[in-house]
Amino acid sequence: MNASIRASGLPEATPTAGSSASAERASGVPVMAPDPTLFRRLRLEPAYKAVSSEIERSILSGKLTPGMPLPTEQSLAERFGVHRSTVREAIRQVEQEGLVQRREGRRLFVTLPGLYDLAPRAARLLLLQQTTFQELWEVAVTLEPLAARLAAVSAEPGDIDELAHNTEVTAALQANGSASMDENMRLVELDVEFHALVGRASHNRALMLAREPISLLYNPIMLQIHLHLPQSKARNLAAHRAILDALKRGDAAAAGEWTRKHMVDFKKGFEMTGQDMRTPISKAQ
Repeated sequence: MNASIRASGLPEATPTAGSSASAERASGVPVMAPDPTLFRRLRLEPAYKAVSSEIERSILSGKLTPGMPLPTEQSLAERFGVHRSTVREAIRQVEQEGLVQRREGRRLFVTLPGLYDLAPRAARLLLLQQTTFQELWEVAVTLEPLAARLAAVSAEPGDIDELAHNTEVTAALQANGSASMDENMRLVELDVEFHALVGRASHNRALMLAREPISLLYNPIMLQIHLHLPQSKARNLAAHRAILDALKRGDAAAAGEWTRKHMVDFKKGFEMTGQDMRTPISKAQ
């Protein structure tokens, strides 16, 4: 019958659900309906992003090392098979990431950003995310004591000398009264520097990078504490001296515990100014 239909030119009947089931029983092979979740829609990234990603991979893998000149736009365009305008946009993105910089006129050279070059960008992201002081403190009360414990074991003589100098400058400034706004701002800078120096003395780069953005965001509230609670300055200095003494002795437990107490004291000072720890950083500045 099917042969007659095809010979006559009449359209062949469309298989029904029943006929499919019959075919399945006859052949023994399951007939499956198409699964709409089997394939995902392709997301094609712009060409300049593909080029910038490839350049970044070459730098991070060590194929392009710091100090090496980046190939010219024309050379890169030929290698990737794209227009020079695409390469130009890709290079702009890599440059924003701090992986290349212009020297000797307009020539680009490979560079690696320092640990502290990335901190301001991370701090801005925390601001945009409406991060609260409570969230910052919860991280800092863990990271800062850890940094002190590691520094007690890993600090070099030069690290201790820098911390001692910082403490001496702080003491001298407080001895002179430190009543003006400029002097109070300088005390905040010295406080942030002290903890940054402890972080560096840990010689743990992952920790240094993790704590730096949080430290930067504490500046405004530290100033408010100094202005509203003059006694906080002496307490701050006493804590720094105790931490420094523990570092000199190589006493990791004491360094960590003094730093933890210092962070708890900071939280109390924050609350005594009448501010809410749940306030987003962006609204408090």
